[in-house]
Amino acid sequence: MDNQINNNSNGNGPGTGTGTGTGTENTSTSNRQINPSAVWLAEGQSSQRDMLASLQALKAQSNTPFTIIASHRHDRPEIFEFADKIYYEPSNTVADSDEYLDIEPPTLPTATIPRWQFVLEQAKQDKVKVLLTGRNGIDYEAHREVFSTASIRLLTGATSVGALESIDDKFAFMQQCHQHGIPVADAWRFDNTAELKALLVKHGHQPLCVKPVTGIFAQGFWRLDSSKETGEHYDSFEHLYFTEEKKISTAQFISAYTNSQMIHERPIPMLLMPYLAGQEYSIDVVCEYGEVLAAVTRYKTGKIQHIGYEQSVMDVVIPLIKAFGCDGIVSVQTKADDDGQHRALEINSRPSGGIDYTTHSGVDLTQVGFGYWLGLTDKPKLADIVQQIIPCQVRSVMVSVKIEEQSIE
Repeated sequence: MDNQINNNSNGNGPGTGTGTGTGTENTSTSNRQINPSAVWLAEGQSSQRDMLASLQALKAQSNTPFTIIASHRHDRPEIFEFADKIYYEPSNTVADSDEYLDIEPPTLPTATIPRWQFVLEQAKQDKVKVLLTGRNGIDYEAHREVFSTASIRLLTGATSVGALESIDDKFAFMQQCHQHGIPVADAWRFDNTAELKALLVKHGHQPLCVKPVTGIFAQGFWRLDSSKETGEHYDSFEHLYFTEEKKISTAQFISAYTNSQMIHERPIPMLLMPYLAGQEYSIDVVCEYGEVLAAVTRYKTGKIQHIGYEQSVMDVVIPLIKAFGCDGIVSVQTKADDDGQHRALEINSRPSGGIDYTTHSGVDLTQVGFGYWLGLTDKPKLADIVQQIIPCQVRSVMVSVKIEEQSIE
């Protein structure tokens, strides 16, 4: 993508602020004035590209012009190609280097202000009306008031730091679900081998699994062969060969956990949980201050995603969203127990990587949400959205893009 460097407002030269990040604009829009309002998608996990594409389609259908802005810490042309204007977010922490290590970012100045402040300053200049924060929601949420003062609708997944922290901490999440009477998967926390062994003695009569208190995707999740009733034991080599099965013998997990240098140097709080054998669902939700405005449910069999609207799943999701005051576009995971009761597993306070699957059902949740927040459409009503959903099956395919090396001078 051919980009043209914008001068930042402080006059420090092309593409540079006071060491905060860099802005560029597509040549297709660089010669005309920024439209009266804009929407900004900050760095996300894996849905940013698809959502930007949906916003471009929404813009093409709309009589009201708006600018689509995207930002990221790294040079991501496959994302930026769907934005009218882009910014490189400041990156100055160890946590910022935890992914995309094989991608060289443009040469940027050293950051001197926090990411949220850089985004706020640029957003005010670009007349941003709606900001989806993506992967760094808590950092932005702590400063919600200043975004509100700037008339920027901030979408972090909730409306308080406490709510976001409870969502990220799966043990705190479970406890809050219990307080609100929401069906949830039970969990018992352990911080060392002794606690783990004690929990296994108490709960080892049932199929169990382990996962970290905080984490994304399936990081750190393993099924254990703990059930004495079934007598099932996993082969000692199985978890190394069939890695996608996420199975490990209990003895091997205990040994690995006990002797891990990583765990000794950086303790990782873990959860022991009953393994639920029922159907798992992912639910993409557009919500506002705890109210579900639109949602699409999906489950996976093999490589096929089944898209639709399952009321028994939503009977768990709707009170869950209310209990945590979710706000924006979030995703929820549920799983059924042996009795068929769906139980909440977790909320992800950002859009899921599979949100684009919803478009095949006739309901594009990105357009539903942002159309409303940009003032292009009326407030969505869940009952109306449900009537528009056409159940379907979807298979994902891999897409590749050529990456052109470039640097910011």
